[in-house]
Amino acid sequence: MPSVQKPMRYGHTEGHTDVCFDDTGSCIVTCGSDGDVRIWENLDDDDPKSINVGEKAYSCALKNGRLITAVSNNTVQIHTFPEGAPDGILTRFTTNANHVIFNSDGTKIAAGSSDFMVKVVEVTDSSKQKTFRGHDAPVLSLSFDPRDVYLASASCDGSVRVWKIADQTCTTSWPLLQKCNDVINAKSVCRLGWQPGSGKLLAIPVDKVVKLYRRETWDSEFDLSDTFITQLLNVVAWSPCGQYLAGGSVDGSIVVWNVETQECIERMKHEKKYTICGLAWHPKYRQIAYTDTEGNLGLLENIGDGNKPNDKVTSTVTKDYNDLFDGEDDDYLNGDMIEPQSSPKTGANEDDGDDDDDLMPTSGHLRRAIVDDDDNSLDIGMIKANSNLLEKEDEDDDDDQTGGFPALPPSSTQQPFYDGPMPTPKQKPFQSGSTPAHLMHRFMVWNSVGIIRCYNDEQDNAIDIEFHDTSIHHATHLPNSLNHTMADLSTEAILLACESTEELASKLHCIHFSSWDANKEWTVDMPKDEDIEAICLGQGWAACATSALLVRVFTVGGVQREIFSLPGPVVSMAGHGEQLMIIYHRGTGFDGDQCLGVQLMELGKKKKQILHGDPLSLTKKSYLVWVGFSAEGTPCYVDSEGIVRMLNRGLGNTWIPVCNTREHCKGKSDHYWVVGIHENPQQLRCIPCKGARFPPTLPRPAVAILSFKLPYCQVTTEKGQMEEQYWRSVVFHNHVDYLSKNGYEFDENAKSQSVKEQQELLMKLFALSCKLEREFRCVELADLMTHNVVNLAIKYASRSRRLNLAQRLSEMAVEKASELATALADEEEEEDFRKHLNAGYSNSAMEWSRPPETDAYEEVEETPEVHKQRPNPFSKGVTSAEVTTPKSVVIASSSQGRVNPFKVSSNKKDPVLPSTNVLDTMSKYSKKTSLSSSRAVNKQNPPVIKPLIPKPKTKQALAASFFQARTPNASEKTVEEREEKAGNESHEVKVTAQENTENKRPKTGFQMWLEENRANILTDNPDLNEAEVIKEGMSRFRMLSSEERMVWTEKAKGGTVNDLTEDKKRKRPATEEDEVKKNQEQKSEDSNLTKKPKPLDQSTNVRLSAFAFKQS
Repeated sequence: MPSVQKPMRYGHTEGHTDVCFDDTGSCIVTCGSDGDVRIWENLDDDDPKSINVGEKAYSCALKNGRLITAVSNNTVQIHTFPEGAPDGILTRFTTNANHVIFNSDGTKIAAGSSDFMVKVVEVTDSSKQKTFRGHDAPVLSLSFDPRDVYLASASCDGSVRVWKIADQTCTTSWPLLQKCNDVINAKSVCRLGWQPGSGKLLAIPVDKVVKLYRRETWDSEFDLSDTFITQLLNVVAWSPCGQYLAGGSVDGSIVVWNVETQECIERMKHEKKYTICGLAWHPKYRQIAYTDTEGNLGLLENIGDGNKPNDKVTSTVTKDYNDLFDGEDDDYLNGDMIEPQSSPKTGANEDDGDDDDDLMPTSGHLRRAIVDDDDNSLDIGMIKANSNLLEKEDEDDDDDQTGGFPALPPSSTQQPFYDGPMPTPKQKPFQSGSTPAHLMHRFMVWNSVGIIRCYNDEQDNAIDIEFHDTSIHHATHLPNSLNHTMADLSTEAILLACESTEELASKLHCIHFSSWDANKEWTVDMPKDEDIEAICLGQGWAACATSALLVRVFTVGGVQREIFSLPGPVVSMAGHGEQLMIIYHRGTGFDGDQCLGVQLMELGKKKKQILHGDPLSLTKKSYLVWVGFSAEGTPCYVDSEGIVRMLNRGLGNTWIPVCNTREHCKGKSDHYWVVGIHENPQQLRCIPCKGARFPPTLPRPAVAILSFKLPYCQVTTEKGQMEEQYWRSVVFHNHVDYLSKNGYEFDENAKSQSVKEQQELLMKLFALSCKLEREFRCVELADLMTHNVVNLAIKYASRSRRLNLAQRLSEMAVEKASELATALADEEEEEDFRKHLNAGYSNSAMEWSRPPETDAYEEVEETPEVHKQRPNPFSKGVTSAEVTTPKSVVIASSSQGRVNPFKVSSNKKDPVLPSTNVLDTMSKYSKKTSLSSSRAVNKQNPPVIKPLIPKPKTKQALAASFFQARTPNASEKTVEEREEKAGNESHEVKVTAQENTENKRPKTGFQMWLEENRANILTDNPDLNEAEVIKEGMSRFRMLSSEERMVWTEKAKGGTVNDLTEDKKRKRPATEEDEVKKNQEQKSEDSNLTKKPKPLDQSTNVRLSAFAFKQS
């Protein structure tokens, strides 16, 4: 007679439910989280007897008319059966017991508790107790050896132990299970069992197999497995005869094996795929009673009736076929997801045995193999299968390895089985910073603004909102009548969303608490059959992604904005400022990998898409767990393997791993739950979760701060460590480019500090390479340096007696200087063009009159090799006539604050430097660098971005820059004059009006000497051009004695009107050697470097190199 699966019936409230038969099998006894024990005469009993044993019953056992229960007041109680009269307390623990069992003759009970202890108590005399200590975590399950010699126990510490009862010692221990911190977080309750009668084998459910260990030797005898089992096994139970073993899994599968032949004789699927948490065999008949975590009771009859194997196989195949594919394909692929809500089942190496997807690809393929093109094919196949199986009764269980069903012999109507990679179930949508939706108390969101908690229990269904900074808004308590499941929080608003029900549409609800009017709330209903799946908030806008593959954007006040389609189902969304990031499924992943895409958009005035659905990099066999932005606005995400990745805007919007949280975890099952990322200071804010993926709401979790580390090679060596530090500094300051380009405020000091830090690291690496005699590597490092640091490197190379290296570096320094000059000269041309555009317009009406940071210029990078060179459409080109004589370089200060590249103004907020190269490494240059120089490498302290405020100028400067005609005289100076001035002022921090820097400067001693000796030089070398004359003059001037040079310097000083003011400004006395002055000049002129230059007239380069670098 075929096995029969009776319809399940409701027994107890939701929660762990235990089941057992009485000694004769005349009734079934269950206990559940409602604290009741129910006695059922059979499954159809509509009025079972009920005994209340406490607030919550965790486990029950029944023998010899005694009912033992483990209840929530931390006791193990005894009741008479079937009367149900209390008969005393057998033992107590400090927390609740999780499992109680009788020994084979009913004289002793064993109980295992969450206080890590196991006790064995005599039933007739409870004073006779034995305590077994040794587990390091709550005890999950126990099993008595039928001979009363041993006791087996499984615990949350991951071990299964066998104890000798007589002397309470641990005989053996196996580390088989995944560690966790509590029974509620355990993937499996691991109900283990000794073989009745002989006690020869101990069966332990481990992952998807049952391991059988031999008594006394404690060796693993064999494993029982079946492809029908796709999730972790939760419980095992032996038949009273010891011949069969039943196992129940967390996804509702029940499988029965014949232990002797190791064949699977029965397969059954729970009708709702709930976790099987209780299994009990009838003492006489082949029946199994089972319970699930929702409090239901079921019965399986006529198990393993071997007389008619064909009937059994037919029944199993047909039943499984109908159960699995009865119009439920979609639900089948996207089964209930419980912990975490975003984690898919990713195959064998997935360490989360969650009660989630039931994807059984093998059975899906079997279905395709059985079913041919038309409906009749199935019947023919089944008939052939049955007829074959009738002939081969002995082979009816060879199906174990063929995909979870009895193997059907090959026939003409069947296609071959698919044996390739299996599709991965698609990850469900989730909100970053939220815990699973099925929890009664959960976090709806935890981010850098605040925390939203949801409470959904018998007393209350409410939402609590708490702000980290109460000056933004006070804490709020909201009723949750609409059953909101999603939330996001910003400094402007609270956004909530709920799914649709049969009566109500899916709703988006916004509480705009920063609104200045009285109406602060608005709600939008989605169209019919369209559910909100993800939501996010930005600055001034809100967005939601729906099941119709649409993203809907709203203003924070409730005006509907853009709508656009997504290429696939959404996974998660995040917003920050004007940026919106959406992660969605690009396609189907295989072998445990997800196939995700990312879109990054800017929803400001100039709407644009930055990432166009690029593939999202994830660790193998992992899924997404958090997506968001750093406090400074850089997109980041975290996968289930703990890898944190950040967008590297400095390398074409690629993703770089910046931290591996698993490296900080002590145990394999510990995780870090990310709540926020800061780039300045470099902090990853997260909550440590012991034995779980997410924290409980109570007690309030403590936030830990992890440091970042880029996965560079050999970071234990000095070289690797400095390389990692340098590139981490570069990556974590890319956001400054973005902020300056988009018109936001940021911290300039941090910017200059970061450049200093990077250049110091490069210099240390340079020194290290010098010591190791790797000169080629030295040149490569120098290429990353700013111009002035290259000069320092040249000195270091010279002192190290590496003259070839010093020569190569000198050439590089000349090149870098000419690039700087070109870039700034071209910018001046652009400014000129803008002035023409501005003529006749009020400067406030022109967008061009904003500071250059707000213009859409190319971003400035920290390192020269990644600069993009872009031709300037407005450039007129500098003619050679303009640069033939020292007095003809005409580059006026402009309204945009861009000034002569050779002039270093002493303004505290110097508008000159559109450059990353700040001379902090070698000199105490200005405390604050300019806004534009701070572009590339800065950190921003305030997490909230504010619009950029243009730097104040004096009235004269504004008037001069916007309305005055550009006159050559205003800034005519020789190269040397400028450099001399730079040398004198490189230490200045005093703020002066901009036009002060344009006053004529005194000549240097060299210039006066050159004017007198120019004729001699030209007489000796009539073919020299102007640049070569200067070069020759430099070398001759150097050959003079220091006294002679000092005389010329004094002459230069004596003949100027500006002597007094210059002397006041100077930090160095003018009597110092000219060499010192020249070093200063080189450094300070270079504090102005980085926009990738465009070619300037050759003679300027030659003159510059002649003056500044001949000495090296």
